Order: sequence, then C-alpha cells, then structure tokens
Amino acid sequence: MSTSRKFLSPRLVGERFDGHAIPLEVLKDLAVLEEMVVEVAKWCYLQDHQERQRVPRGFTDGISLKLTAVDEGSAVPVLEAFPARPELLPTGAEAYFDRARDAIIMAIDAAEHDQPITEHLPDSLLGYFDRLGRSLRDDELIEFAPERTDRPARLNRNTRRKLLLTSSQVRELTEEVQLRGAIPEADQAKMSFDLQIIGGPRVSAPIAAHHLSPVLEAFNGYAQGIRVIVQGIGRFNRHNRIQSIESIEHISVLDANDVGARLDELRTLKHGWLDGKGQAPSQEGLDWLARHFAEQYPDDLPVPYLYPTAEGGVQVEWSLEGRELSLEIDLTNKHGEWHLLDLATEEEQYQVLNLTDDRGWWTLAEWIRSLVNGEA
Repeated sequence: MSTSRKFLSPRLVGERFDGHAIPLEVLKDLAVLEEMVVEVAKWCYLQDHQERQRVPRGFTDGISLKLTAVDEGSAVPVLEAFPARPELLPTGAEAYFDRARDAIIMAIDAAEHDQPITEHLPDSLLGYFDRLGRSLRDDELIEFAPERTDRPARLNRNTRRKLLLTSSQVRELTEEVQLRGAIPEADQAKMSFDLQIIGGPRVSAPIAAHHLSPVLEAFNGYAQGIRVIVQGIGRFNRHNRIQSIESIEHISVLDANDVGARLDELRTLKHGWLDGKGQAPSQEGLDWLARHFAEQYPDDLPVPYLYPTAEGGVQVEWSLEGRELSLEIDLTNKHGEWHLLDLATEEEQYQVLNLTDDRGWWTLAEWIRSLVNGEA
C-alpha cells in the first residue's frame, strides 16, 4: 500500500449529524475502527495460514486510518487508509485489511437481520463493539455500507447490543448515561462515591480531581435533598441493569425543582398510585416531556414544580407574585390546558396550547416571561 486510498465512508444518520457535522464524542467511536480493523485482519490472515501462530512482522504497522473529509448527505466521514510504515508491510497484507472491513460490515448486517453473526466475526473480537457505537442515541445510527440501499448495514443501539451479547466473553456492556440522583456516601481517600439513582439502584463511581467540589457539595447536602446530574459511561450487566459508573465526563448540582429529576421521580409511579386509582404516566410520554422541556423551556425563566395527575398526565405549576399558574399536560395528545389565577382579583384565564410543535412552547415561554416582567 504505497499511497492513500478511500477505505470506508459510513453514513451517520440523526439530528446531530445534520449539516454534515460530527460531534467530537462520535469521533471517539470512529477512532476504535483502526484498532478493530487491524485485529480482524490478523484473524483473517491466521485463518488462511493455520500453520502460523502469529502474523508476519510489520503486519500490524501497515495501516493508519485518517479522517480526510466529511461529505454531505447527513454526515459521511471519509476514512482513508494510509501506509503507516510501507517498508515493513508484507506482500498481500493490504487485502486482509479490506477483508477485515468487509467482515465487520457483514457482522453488523447480520445483527440487523437476525442472522448468524459469528459466521463473519469470531466470538473473541465482538467485544470491540463495546466502544464502537457507544455514543449513539436512540434515534441515531451508522450505515456502514450506505451504497447498498437495500442493506446498508445499520449499527444502532439495538444492533450493537446484539453484537455484544453474541459474544460469550462479554460479561458487561458500557453505555453513555445521564443519571440524576443523590450522593449518600463519598470516600476522598479512595476518590470514589456512591450515587443513589432516582428510581434506580445505588452505584459506585470514581471521582476525578476536577469533579471533587460538586461531589462534596452534594454529599454534604444529602440530608437537605441536594441532587446531581451525572454524564459519563455506565457499566451494565447482560440483563441491562446498571452495575457501576465507569467514568464521568460532567457532574453538576441540580436546582431544587429540577424538571428532569422530578420527571425521573414520576417514572417510578405505578398504576393505582392514588389510593388505588391513579394512572401512571407513560414512559414514552415522560421521555417526550423531558426532551421538550430541556430543548424548549428557557433557562432564564422560573423553574416550575411538577405533579402527576390522576389521568396519567403531568401538571406543571408556577407561583409568581400573587399569580398562580398551572399547565395540565396530556401526554397522549401532547396538549396543555393553561390556567392563570390572579389571587388579588380572583380573575381567571384559560387557554389550550398545542405542544406538538415549537410554537406552542414559544407561546408558553412568552406568557411566563411577560408575567415575570409585570407586562401582563
């Protein structure tokens, strides 16, 4: 391999990749491809040369994958193969790197179509998918063969999990997580703490030096109900139960009425929560509400408090200088019934908002802003 050549052009599909932009955290996923391709190429070579116990000298130094462009069409990173040390590359080794790429693509395709995965990759190499695709969100995927419109070999959270669980050597899986909870215990000597996840188990996590301050703030305020939000890598067992937090990228102390934390509390409700009658809010509805509040509700406005309704909805309430506001949200129809009560005059206002689009949320924010500023 004397010159560089196009090696792989996967297509990243999802809102984050619009405008052919790739978040840096996704580039970490792509970075593992070089290591994986080399190891699969070694396996392919030894399959053809079973009389050998190892590949020829220089085999693993022969390839370097580099991102050289991002083409249009969602986001299409162009990965080229460069001769890392061409003088050491054995004759014919280049073909094994191509076979490795194709084997990885075929394994992903097999996972997508519920076909035998180990016909393409051995059990021992499937663990690489623990790092490949880990940053993908629920509505995102990578097409590793986008030119094959009928079977583009889609890697998403589901197919990645199938690939990993196929391996008998994989005991735990890692996923990017965002968790809210309290810190009942912290050990500065071991630089670790326990996170009591809202509605979930208690798990241990490491403390990096730059995260010590918020960890101690939440630990010292545990009795007062102080909570944190943690973003990082969680370690799960094969039954998808979180076991620990492997690493933390961000940790922040939450506001007392943090909407995300309150919604996590509502997720724990069961049918019959209200004297045997109340309907529990749907998980899908709570996911929708959490996403829209995070994206559409401005940070400079007062944080409301949330309550469940007996019908399975969510009531959002604000108290603003003699005025009581509430918005009862129907999680099925995605609309909200707005009620404003002036405590001094006892005047009331009612309005129905369509919360399925940006305009409804913009209207809600403008109403609250005008009340805060004394303009209404």
